[in-house]
Amino acid sequence: MPRHPRLLPLAAAATLALSLPAASQSAKQGPETLLYIDLATHDMPGMPAMGGLGKMAMGMFGGRGGNNSYGSTKYPGMPGQYMDVTLRNQLNPGGAAADAVPAGLRLGDSLPLLAPKPQKAEPVEPGVPQFGGKPPDAAARILIYWGCGTDVRPGQPKVFEVSSKDGKVKVSGSMEGRYVPDRDPRTGPDTALWPNDKDRRNVPDGASVAGDHRITGDRVPESLKFALGAAQDFMPKIALTRSGEVATGQTWRWQPVANARGYFLHAMGMQGDALVLWSSSETSDAGMGVVDYLPNATVDKWIREKVLLAPTVNSCAMPKGIFAGKDGEAMAGGMLQMIAYGPETNLSWPPKPKDPKVAWDPEWNVRVRTKSTAMAMLGMDFGAMQRGDADGEAEAPAQPQDKPAKKLLKGLLGF
Repeated sequence: MPRHPRLLPLAAAATLALSLPAASQSAKQGPETLLYIDLATHDMPGMPAMGGLGKMAMGMFGGRGGNNSYGSTKYPGMPGQYMDVTLRNQLNPGGAAADAVPAGLRLGDSLPLLAPKPQKAEPVEPGVPQFGGKPPDAAARILIYWGCGTDVRPGQPKVFEVSSKDGKVKVSGSMEGRYVPDRDPRTGPDTALWPNDKDRRNVPDGASVAGDHRITGDRVPESLKFALGAAQDFMPKIALTRSGEVATGQTWRWQPVANARGYFLHAMGMQGDALVLWSSSETSDAGMGVVDYLPNATVDKWIREKVLLAPTVNSCAMPKGIFAGKDGEAMAGGMLQMIAYGPETNLSWPPKPKDPKVAWDPEWNVRVRTKSTAMAMLGMDFGAMQRGDADGEAEAPAQPQDKPAKKLLKGLLGF
């Protein structure tokens, strides 16, 4: 399963106000130097870290074993702690810099921030399905379920149908869905990043960013130094467990995650010609598009609207049978993802005056985002697989073949 699933069409582009750090929006002039730090903790509960099964998992989910790369914070992936640092300095676009980091990060005294190499990308027209050719003649359905509980609720599933004949695609039903506003820092030759081609070190497990930081480099403001505390540090792994079977109702439980502001679960799997989707939301319009960093205000709002689970919730059951194939067994390739949303912090210099009448033109802004994610295969016995892996007998789980219906869905939705 790819690490970059997009299951619902993007409703609209983010506005400029959403793409900038919150602290800079009320400034008389936006700060000329912006620093973004994204922290993510990924886990695959029960998945062994070593041996044949661990290598198999790396192949399935894009892991490259110690070859860290920028952007690994974005999507759930191989277990570990990940950090992306982006410097956008209008005073010296793309100029190299260094991030002096605390000893607790266990990556030396500093991290080099370097401009990325130019990437040649083929133009892609927004909103146009990418089939790599003529879409296959096929018909497929998307069945959408939602809400915690072992019983399928009245009015579910919501059905979306798509078919293709002689290259013409027809759809019926609504696929409205929420998406996190695109607030990722833009990267290019005018930015400096870590990790990069010169430094691909992994962040050690248990490392911490808490402590003093300072960014130095040509035309980097001398004042760009700040301290991060426990609230801005890596979040713990999600201690996710399950009970029950997909045929009779499976319940997922977790221990409270430190600093979590809310939770969300999403699962998907193929059943014949149908793609089955489920989420822990109380509304039908939440999909995998919300499995991403969220502003604090959005987390609070979506908890009130029952899109996300409150930080006091520690369990959620999936409706029985929706991910069961023949004889009640789990669908091949079924996958669940969970996210714990951490706090987002913005720091500026000089600090914003309390008096709104006082002019404010900060030199820089630092935005720190945190989250913790977990990913699990539905119906997979990790304990048995781990024992088999120790004996060198573990096998990859069976994956559904790309039949015409699945190819159609992949081309339209990119999953």
